[in-house]
Amino acid sequence: QLLERLRGAKVTLTVGDKTLAGTVLSTENRKVVDSAGNSGVAVDVPHVNVLTTTGIRSVAVRNITDFVIEDRQLADDLQRALSAMAESRAERVKAVDLTLSGTGARDVVVGYIHETPVWKTSYRLVLPEAKEAAAKPADKPADKPADATNPQGMLQGWAIVENTTDQDWSNVRLSLVSGRPVSFKMDLYEPLYAFRPDVPVPTVPGVSPRQYDGAVGTATPAAAGYGGPGGAGGGRGAPGSPPPAPPTASGMPRKDAKPGDPGNAKVRRSEAGTGGLPALSELSENAPTSEDMLNYSPRSQASGQEVGEVFQFALDNPVTIERQRSAMIPIMNAPVGGRRVSIYNASDSAKNPMRGVEIVNTSNLQLLPGPISVFDGAAYAGDAQIGQIPPGDKRLLAYAVDLEVNVTTSNAGDSNIVSLKFVDGALIQTYKQRQGLVYKLDNKDIKRSRTVLIEHPKFDGWTLVDLKAEQQTQNLYRFGIDLAASETKELKVIQERTDRQIIEINSYDQPALLRLKTDGKISDAVLAALAKLMSKQTEINTVARQIEESDGKVNSLRPDQTRIAGMMEKLDHTTDTYQNLLKKLNRQEGEIDTLTTNRAKLAEQLETLRRQYAEMLKGLTIE
Repeated sequence: QLLERLRGAKVTLTVGDKTLAGTVLSTENRKVVDSAGNSGVAVDVPHVNVLTTTGIRSVAVRNITDFVIEDRQLADDLQRALSAMAESRAERVKAVDLTLSGTGARDVVVGYIHETPVWKTSYRLVLPEAKEAAAKPADKPADKPADATNPQGMLQGWAIVENTTDQDWSNVRLSLVSGRPVSFKMDLYEPLYAFRPDVPVPTVPGVSPRQYDGAVGTATPAAAGYGGPGGAGGGRGAPGSPPPAPPTASGMPRKDAKPGDPGNAKVRRSEAGTGGLPALSELSENAPTSEDMLNYSPRSQASGQEVGEVFQFALDNPVTIERQRSAMIPIMNAPVGGRRVSIYNASDSAKNPMRGVEIVNTSNLQLLPGPISVFDGAAYAGDAQIGQIPPGDKRLLAYAVDLEVNVTTSNAGDSNIVSLKFVDGALIQTYKQRQGLVYKLDNKDIKRSRTVLIEHPKFDGWTLVDLKAEQQTQNLYRFGIDLAASETKELKVIQERTDRQIIEINSYDQPALLRLKTDGKISDAVLAALAKLMSKQTEINTVARQIEESDGKVNSLRPDQTRIAGMMEKLDHTTDTYQNLLKKLNRQEGEIDTLTTNRAKLAEQLETLRRQYAEMLKGLTIE
């Protein structure tokens, strides 16, 4: 097959101990008696025909031991084609040729970009144990500096990095950058060609005519004292914590690791979901206490800083991660301010609020989106999730259901008329709508108090009544309620909106207007104007009704006249019946004439009344 593709190329064939030089002419199969097998049986044997200087020679391919392509360019093309076939078997491997011109020695740095998975973050939040038998909820610590040796809570963070390449990372300098840059892929590898249409050769006769187409803050300053021992960004770890060491791949303990060293921890999926936690027995000979959990903290192995418009965690030590492995690298260990809260939202259709915590990012680091495992003292309390939290900002985290607090709701609201007045001849009714809920909270806990945050929907164009929200989001109000142990409280949240509408003059009867006058919602001047207008409207209605009655009588007489006329056509004019029908027809015609004359007068009177009514309303403005 290769020799067939080389037709026209100069080659040198080696056949036995002889060589044959020439140009490949063709290949063919010939019937040759197989002397080595069954005697007398002919088989197909491929031959190559070569044009030499002495003529055409035919050689059996099976007798050729080797051959050389004399055209060096063709031989190089064959070599490159084979190399391309080898590369195609490794989809993620591409050969890059570097050509360096000039003379003299120099240092050359070659770099490339490799697609890697997005690095992820995972946190552990350790809360101090709650105090019992408080007379009232404790002061909200979010606005107070935390004690660096006994912080309100300890937030520990890990970066999950995956090496999906086919090479081990050995002592690699690594930086983790946060942000959401615009990113896309464009195929610059495959050659592209501009489209060129086929145009026929122009000829003089039959030239075709051309055708043309038509031509879219809750930030809190970091409190003093939050950046002390145990802080993030390369700060010291907790007393007694081991010295830092370069992180290694998950599940690959280092030989030089010591108990308590994060590098010696087998990464596992714990109920907290963070992994990388040394056996608790290594922290204490007995069961761990709340103080143990607060003091235990793997030292952060990254320093955070802003680089341009993004935030970057630069690892302090090179990392080693084997191919197709992952690692959890401590990137922060910082005390955070905050307060325990229970969070209730009626749209959750639940009778219990959620246990949660309002944390303040008092570190100088960006908190990136990820899961948080919450420990209440030494006990696992639940999982939460956060989004991006810049330094100084607040966030609510809900990690469990607060079964000891019950909340019931009932609807509250009404609609009341505020005033009636005339504006440019229109009767304007101003009324106020109120909507809301009454929340009843019952703390069943006989030992501990609660701070409950009620989330209430915020309606566009509505305002709160007799209440101020502790916090606001784009779609929610948040109201804080302090509940002592075994205490019950109510919170009434009402929003109101004032609307105006044009109504008919006769929308209210006289007794209703008098009630509005008594309630102070309508003035004497407006009431007097309404009385005149209603009187005039009554006259208009009376005349209009008389016209309607007159038209009704005329319409009832017309069919009877048609019936009588039809009967008279069939009778002799000299008969008494005909004369009686004629008298009746004449009487009805006289009655219709009278009704028609009266209707014309009534219509003129109606037009005059309506004109007078319009004149009364014209430009009428009375408060």
